[in-house]
This record gives sequence, structure tokens and C-alpha cells, in this order.
Amino acid sequence: MMMPRISAILAITVFAPLLHISSAFCPIKTPQTTTSNVKIISLNDGFPSLLSPTALLSSQDSNLPLGPDAGDAKQRKKKLKTFARHIEIECWKREDIRELESVLRSISEACKQINRIVQRAQTDDLYGAAIGVDGVQLDENVQGEVQQKLDVVCNRIMLRTFCGSSKSIAAVASEEEDSFRSCSDVMGDNAFAMGDYVAVFDPLDGSKNIDSSLPVGTIFGIYKCSPGTKPDEDTFLQTGNEMVAAGYCLYSATTVLVLTTGSGVDGFTLDPDKGLFLHTHEDIRIPSVGPIYSFNEANFHDFSKPVQSYLDGLKRGSSATGVRSNARYVGALVADVHNVLINGGIYGYPGTVKNPDGKLRLLYEGNPMAMIMEQAGGAGSTGTGRILDVKPTKIHARVPTFLGSEDNVYELDQFHQYYSDDEN
Repeated sequence: MMMPRISAILAITVFAPLLHISSAFCPIKTPQTTTSNVKIISLNDGFPSLLSPTALLSSQDSNLPLGPDAGDAKQRKKKLKTFARHIEIECWKREDIRELESVLRSISEACKQINRIVQRAQTDDLYGAAIGVDGVQLDENVQGEVQQKLDVVCNRIMLRTFCGSSKSIAAVASEEEDSFRSCSDVMGDNAFAMGDYVAVFDPLDGSKNIDSSLPVGTIFGIYKCSPGTKPDEDTFLQTGNEMVAAGYCLYSATTVLVLTTGSGVDGFTLDPDKGLFLHTHEDIRIPSVGPIYSFNEANFHDFSKPVQSYLDGLKRGSSATGVRSNARYVGALVADVHNVLINGGIYGYPGTVKNPDGKLRLLYEGNPMAMIMEQAGGAGSTGTGRILDVKPTKIHARVPTFLGSEDNVYELDQFHQYYSDDEN
């Protein structure tokens, strides 16, 4: 019989100092109440209900600083299309992508699954280098990078997502594997061998960020192949102009899925309450010029002269765009490019003295991101031409990569042109 009284005392002891502290940052006028209107908060009520956003938005206290539109949040959410509904409508309108409906739906489910794994990486001991069954660290992948535990797990998820969701994908190429794989090999069933498309993907871009709880992402692209033919490596060696769909998932403060099927770019945000991707960003358009520049400037002295001169101009405030620049670099392609896509600017991973072709893979990273940028009104360049025009010579080909607002990328291209003319 003593528990309610103890809970009330604990509540006052714990929450009174917090309320005093918060009032120093955000003063709130306390309404006059009678004793009968006072609700004692017990610790037994639990923190989730106490801190629920829904509970905050439905508060009857008109003095709470929630903003004039806070009460409309639930109504807005009801009006947003789900990703599945959006794909259903798009595939109904466009016969050319109708066969991909189940694949695209499955990608959203894979992103949810990877998101849950990423969130639990620290508690489930899924961070750090992958260890084989013999207890020895796995060898470096084909990119010369030590495979992380999450790389291995997420790679398996994406393999089965593309190959197991329908029979429209005949083969897949992963950034994590040495060569492409047929879906009959992935699924262990010859019935999955004869689709009309092939898929490429980076299952977990920026996986080393997991150790520091920084953003990571998944990148994917889909190409058409000759109907009824067995895919080989040449099937994957298409220019980005031939890509029929591309997208990425960003696992960060919110989980975002961005997709293009060749008719604009749309963004979807995962609603953690419903477990559904909602259509929050319709027809995304990147600003024609923007303030963000995202380069790993630790490599500055290894960059080519055009890139060095361009970056010097940004830092001096002498950019031809007339926009004062801000440096932002997370170290995960998806996170950095998404920032540029939303706010405008330029992302760059140039070639260096050691790696003249840069580090980013054309099939898994350059082409999907360039397609998204161009569909959003931006640009994707190697410094000397469009990324989407580059014909790969192998599935792990690399290419210098510059992505972003049209004016920003054009200015960088002009630096390359100037120094090229000077050398000639």
C-alpha cells in the first residue's frame, strides 16, 4: 500500500530538478490549477509514454511551444502515400518498369531490415572487422578494404532481396564480391536464372562509421539486359545512361529511401511507429547552386592541380557561383551526397597521385548517384565529362566523382578545362 506514495515522492525528486533546468532554457508560463486537476506522474507510468511525441502533440496546454502546425502532424501523416502505394501507381502508369514492382517493394523491406541491424550493431556486437569460422579476420575484399561484420550481413540481405523477390533479376554484382553472381547461384535454384534485368549494389556504404555511430547507407542500381540471354560480365559493363532505376537508403537521424526510375527523384522517410516508408519528398529538385562542399581534404596535396585550385577558391570565398561555401564531410558517400542533394553544393572524390581514378566504384556508387543527381536537376562529372557516359571496362572500375548542383559542378569542370588547355 506504500507504493503509490513512494512513486509520487520519487517522481517529484527526479523530475522537479529537470523541470527547473528546462525552464532556464525555455521559460514556460505555468497555468493556475487546482489540486483536483493535478496529475502526479509515477515512475511506474514509464518513460516511453511520458516522452511520446504523440502525447506531446496532443497536450491540452496551449502554452507549450509546439508551434502552430503541431496539431496537424497526425493529419499530414495520414495523407502521405506509402512507398508501396507509390510504386504500385508508378508501375501502373509506366509499363517499362512494371516488371520491377516486386523488386522495388522488396528493396524498401531490405532497407528496414538493415536499419534495424545498424541500430543494434553496438548491442549485438556487429561492429568491427568480420571474423571467419576459424576465428581469423576475413581477408580484404576486392576493393582492398577489410570487411566489416555488417558488410557481410548486409550483403547477404541485398543478394536475397534482388534475387528472391521475383524472377525479374537474372544476376547481381556486389561491391563486396570479386565477381558477379547469377541469381540461380544465389538462390540455389535454376528457376531464378532468366530474368530481364541485372542489379548492382553497395550493401553498406561507410560501414566503418558504425563504430562511431555515424551515418551509413545502401546504394543500388538496376540495368536492363537482353531478354532470354544468360548474363555474363559484359552484361554489367553498360554506361549509366542505360540504368533504369537507382536509389539509396540513408540510415541516420531518420531513415530515408531515395529513388529514381528515370522520371524524377522521390524521397521516403521511415515512420518508426508504423514501420512504413512515407512519401515525404515528392519530385526532389537540387538547388542550381549551393553552399556545401564535401571533399576529404586530408588528401588535398594529392589532388590534381584543377581540384586544388577549385578548393582554394572556395575557401577564399572567390567562387564564381558567388555563394559562400561551407565544408561538410561525414565520410559516407550516401550521407554526404544526400546533404548536397537537399541543400545544394558539390560532393567530390577526385583522383589522387596514388589512385588517379579515384576510389569510388562506377557501377555501385558513381552511376547510381549520378543518375539521381541528374534526375533531380543536378550534375555528375568526372571532371572531364559526364559520369553516365563512361563505359566501364570491368565491374569494379573506379572513376573520379563529382556530384551536385549544376553550377557548382560546372565551375569545377571549368578548372579542369583551363588546366587541360594550359598543358596543351
